[in-house]
Amino acid sequence: MMVLKDILYKVTINAVIGSTNIAVSNIEFDSRKIENNALFVAISGTITDGHNYIESVIEKGATAIVCERLPEVLKTGVTYIEVANSNQALAYMAANFYQHPSENLKLVGVTGTNGKTTVTSLLYQLFKKAGYKVGLLSTVKIMVDDTIYKTAHTTPDSLTINKYLKLMNDAGVEFCFMEASSHGIHQSRTEGLKFTGGIFTNLSHDHLDYHDTFAEYRDVKKAFFDQLPKDAFALSNVDDKNGLVMLQNTQAKKYTYALKTFADYRAQILENEFSGLLLKLNDNELWTRLIGSFNAYNIVAIYGAAELLGLEKDEILPIISELQNVSGRFEYLISDTRITAIVDYAHTPDALKNVLETINSIRTKNEQLITVIGCGGDRDKTKRPKMAHIASALSTKVIFTSDNPRGEVPETIIEDMEKGVAPQNFKKTLSITDRRQAIKTACQMAGAKDIILIAGKGHENYQEIKGERFDFDDYKTVQELLKQLQK
Repeated sequence: MMVLKDILYKVTINAVIGSTNIAVSNIEFDSRKIENNALFVAISGTITDGHNYIESVIEKGATAIVCERLPEVLKTGVTYIEVANSNQALAYMAANFYQHPSENLKLVGVTGTNGKTTVTSLLYQLFKKAGYKVGLLSTVKIMVDDTIYKTAHTTPDSLTINKYLKLMNDAGVEFCFMEASSHGIHQSRTEGLKFTGGIFTNLSHDHLDYHDTFAEYRDVKKAFFDQLPKDAFALSNVDDKNGLVMLQNTQAKKYTYALKTFADYRAQILENEFSGLLLKLNDNELWTRLIGSFNAYNIVAIYGAAELLGLEKDEILPIISELQNVSGRFEYLISDTRITAIVDYAHTPDALKNVLETINSIRTKNEQLITVIGCGGDRDKTKRPKMAHIASALSTKVIFTSDNPRGEVPETIIEDMEKGVAPQNFKKTLSITDRRQAIKTACQMAGAKDIILIAGKGHENYQEIKGERFDFDDYKTVQELLKQLQK
C-alpha cells in the first residue's frame, strides 16, 4: 500500500477532486485487473478508451481515478485526478510506486528501426560473461539476471518496466539493457526512468501506420535522446544520415560509431563468411561468430557501450568473440543434403535488404537463393510493395506468403506485395498463402548448396490470424521439413 499523494509526485495535474491522503493498493490501466483500493488510469488507446470503463472499475473497488476527461457523474468517496496526458502520468506514478528502481542500476536504452533486439541481447550476454548481474528488456524476452520472463511488446508498459526493474534491484542487478521502440517513446513509457546511456542504431521505413510521416517517426526517436540527463552518454551510428540528428539537442555526453566514416568507435570488415566476421575494431583485429555488415554495426555499438560503461578493452574483445547469435536473427542451419536455411526477423525493407545483400556477398552465385517472405496485417501497408521489390530483385526465387495476417485477408496482403515486383522479376515469384506450405515448397525447390531465407517472423513462435495466435515457429518448421526430405 502507498499513499496517493506520494504516487502523484512529479505528475502534471490539472485538477483534483477528493482526498490524495488515501492508501492505494496497486495501479492498473487494465479495467479487468482492478482490485479493492486500486488506482485506475484511464488511457485513450488505439482500440479502446479507458475512460469508458471508469464507472465499472469503481464498482470493482477502485478508489482513485486518473483521467484526461472527468466523468459527468462523480462518485462520493472516490478521488479523481485530471491530467493532460495519462500515459505520461502513468510513467511517473509507476516509477514512484516501485520506488524509482531505474536509479539503482545502470540502465541503457537502445532505439532505432533495426538492431535493437540484437544490441540489447548482445550487451546482456557480454556483461553476463564479464561476471555481472544483468537485466534485459527486449522484444524476445525479459531477463532478471538468470530468470527469464515472456514479453508481449518491444517496449513494455510503464508498470511492467518498473515492476521488472524493481525485481532487478531485489536480485542485485547492476546493468540493464532495454529496447526503446518509437511506440514506447511516443506513449511516454520511457519517461520517469533514469538512463545511464542511449544507443541509436539506424532509421528506415517502418511504423508509418502509427506515425503519420517519416519525420514524425524520426523526431519520436530523437525525443529519447533529448530526455537523457547530463551524466548519461548518447552513442549514435553516424553512417546513418539521422545519426547526428539524434545528438543535436541532447544534454548527454556525445559519442559516435561507424563503419564508413570517422567516429569515436569504428569497425572495418576484413572478412565476411557464413562462419563469421573478421573485423578491425579501433585498431584491434577481432573474430566474431556473427555474420554480415549489419552485425558489424551491432558489434561496434556494443563495444563502444561496454567501454563507456567502464569495461576495459582487453576484457571486452575476447568476450565479443564468444557471443552467440540472437534467436531469430540470422539464425541458420545446414541440412544433411547441404541446404542452408536462414531464419531472420527482417520485417522492414531496410532489414530485408541488409540480410539479402549479406547472403549475396557471401554466396558464390552458383547456388539458388530462395526467399520466403510475407508482411503483417493491420500494419504499415506502404512497405509491402517495397519488401516484395527488394526480395524479388535480390533473390533467385521468391515465395510470397502469410506473416501475421491478424484481421486482414492474407491474399489481399500478398496482392499488395505483388504490386512492387518489377516486370523482369515476375517469373521469379510464386504466391502460397499457407506459410508452412510455402516453406515446404522452398525446401522442395532447393538443391545441394542452395540457400533458403525465411524472413519476417524470426523468433516469433506463433501466427496471429483473426485475433487468435496459433503455434508456428519458422526455425522448427524448416528444420523438420528438411529432415523429412532427407528420408
